[in-house]
Amino acid sequence: RDRSPSRGLGDVYKRQIDLLVAHHLGHGGRGDGLRTQLAESVDVKRGDADVVRPGGRVEVGQLDHGRDVAHIQKQSCQRHQRDDPPAADQPPDQCGQIGQQYDRQQQGDRSPEPALFRRNERRAPAQHSGGKQQSGKDDSQNVEIEKFGEPVVPDFEVPYHADILDRLNGLDKESAGRTSGNGFYYLMGDAARIHSAMISYARDFMIDKGFTYCIPPFMIRSSVVNGVMSFSEMEAMMYKIEGEDLYLIGTSEHSMIGKFKGQIVEEKSLPITMTSYSPCFRKEVGSHGIEERGVYRVHQFEKQEMVVLCKPEDSMDWYNKMWSYTVEFFRSLDVPVRTLECCSGDLADLKVKSCDVEAWSPRQKKYFEVGSCSTLGDAQARRLGIRTKGENGTYLVHTLNNTVLASPRGLIAFLENNVNEDGSVNIPVALRPYMGGKEKVLPKK
Repeated sequence: RDRSPSRGLGDVYKRQIDLLVAHHLGHGGRGDGLRTQLAESVDVKRGDADVVRPGGRVEVGQLDHGRDVAHIQKQSCQRHQRDDPPAADQPPDQCGQIGQQYDRQQQGDRSPEPALFRRNERRAPAQHSGGKQQSGKDDSQNVEIEKFGEPVVPDFEVPYHADILDRLNGLDKESAGRTSGNGFYYLMGDAARIHSAMISYARDFMIDKGFTYCIPPFMIRSSVVNGVMSFSEMEAMMYKIEGEDLYLIGTSEHSMIGKFKGQIVEEKSLPITMTSYSPCFRKEVGSHGIEERGVYRVHQFEKQEMVVLCKPEDSMDWYNKMWSYTVEFFRSLDVPVRTLECCSGDLADLKVKSCDVEAWSPRQKKYFEVGSCSTLGDAQARRLGIRTKGENGTYLVHTLNNTVLASPRGLIAFLENNVNEDGSVNIPVALRPYMGGKEKVLPKK
């Protein structure tokens, strides 16, 4: 039993409300009524919470998270089922699971979350077909699909990327450590210019593919976070704004999918294809940690993303188009790449199928990840209530996302594959319009 008011229980209940409403919308229901019913059971306006239990109101210091959340959910779902009963052909409603969960808790089961909200939700693969997923226990069992470009090892020793940047006077982590701490950096001079040129080229590359360019909000509410990813992923990745129901985005995909939250899009407008730019912020919690010297794994980076909303029958075609665009982009920068099928044990929550695009590192003589392409079936659409309406009725769309370029990781791949023995860096033809026509940048040291 949690008796500490300082844990922001109001935020916890807000999250439960948002998740229930998202589920309700995903089944064709009306969100406003359900949200009002939930709000009648819990006061979430002050950042703490009072709960109505059978027998009277309970003060915040007496809250039992597991029992009280389940009680609120059961009360609200009973109203929901009474006022908006499910259709005969509708899948089993999670409201029934919630009621059963509450009853079990009353009998001594203290599990804090009903099945709908448990971590590691993986409903999508069971509901959607197309593109068999490779089985395996972890990323060591991912399978190479295809190589693009010859992985060349030059006849000189390729320096570590931090050393390439240092010769260009392009990296200052010491100053960033003083201003911001570990995991941050200053890019400067020609290095910063190459970085920005790559981002601009990635933007135009996708516009030329017919995608609509967008700059989204860089902060999103918890209701959007819970719609696009699992709780465990959120905890490991995202920074929360203190005192606000806002999170810094870890990728613009989250804002871009959230753009359609609770909406019915016209079937004739599908597919919706967008390419978005944003800075990205990540905790990078885990065994891999933050890189001390270089900029391979950092708390802040910039990214050009592609996002697609489409009909279910078109999602696998778009999946294959999207990863191929990333391959084409890197090959135009003289970077050899390969695609790697993510096995089931390396598949993130909600994803139906995923593959990584990896760039060749002539220094390490191996490939490393520079992008990831995923189809999530209708998992995100179900959580966020994103539907489309056509001649055959209303149904959930499918959502996909893929990295065009994430830099400075993409910058590392570019530098290693374009550096010369004297420390100069070749500028491929595709990037020269963004570099003032330069064919090469010269070392400063």
